[in-house]
Amino acid sequence: MIRSDISKVSECSVADCAYNQAEACHAGAVTIAGPSGHAGCVTFIPLTVKGGFAQSTAAVGACQHLECTYNADLECGAPAIKVGLRGATEADCLTYATA
Repeated sequence: MIRSDISKVSECSVADCAYNQAEACHAGAVTIAGPSGHAGCVTFIPLTVKGGFAQSTAAVGACQHLECTYNADLECGAPAIKVGLRGATEADCLTYATA
């Protein structure tokens, strides 16, 4: 069964990611992971070659942050997420929030 309510990546400001084209993520899906308090986009690939699916917008495939307000059964329940730099070089889910 394919879910129709999968959270989308509404914006990505990480310009040097291979999946980023015009501030949109074109990976099939992204995974959010990392230590508690650091919701990294582990799909981030710092390459100059652009890839992904040009006609589609990425969805959140998995979220490994149980403490996030939007996480339910390792799935993201936010209507959409934003990915951006946190620090100088790390791509993070900027929508990540704890209660």
